[in-house]
Amino acid sequence: MKKIIIFFVIVLIIVATIAYMYLEYKATYNDAKIKNTQYESYNGKELYGTDLATLINKAIDDNMKNKVDKDNDGLYIDNKKDSIRIDIKFTDDNSVHSMEEIYNSGTDTFMRYYNQIRFKCTKIEHHSKTGRVSYMYFEQIKS
Repeated sequence: MKKIIIFFVIVLIIVATIAYMYLEYKATYNDAKIKNTQYESYNGKELYGTDLATLINKAIDDNMKNKVDKDNDGLYIDNKKDSIRIDIKFTDDNSVHSMEEIYNSGTDTFMRYYNQIRFKCTKIEHHSKTGRVSYMYFEQIKS
């Protein structure tokens, strides 16, 4: 009789563990899906500099909330989980700037000069572990 009870307890523990792992996976998947919807809505679309400045502020805020570390240059380090980077290519001088550069120099300054300039998201990458957006690349559209 004891062996049957021990067997059922072990089976119950195994089932509970599998159920917990599945629920954890679903929660992570749903969280990634919600976050990705916000970022992926820009993929392949044109937006103005004001919208890009808002997106940069959101990405910086998300990195701060997720406690993503920075390197010696002040750039966020890819943590393979929930970090996000944004790079912007400017056709004015054919240069690429990171979101941190724009944020540190002031998004209000960026908006003053680029509010009516259009940008397009040409590349988006995801973390392989969590499926969340990890990188976005925007290019200035020549007017």
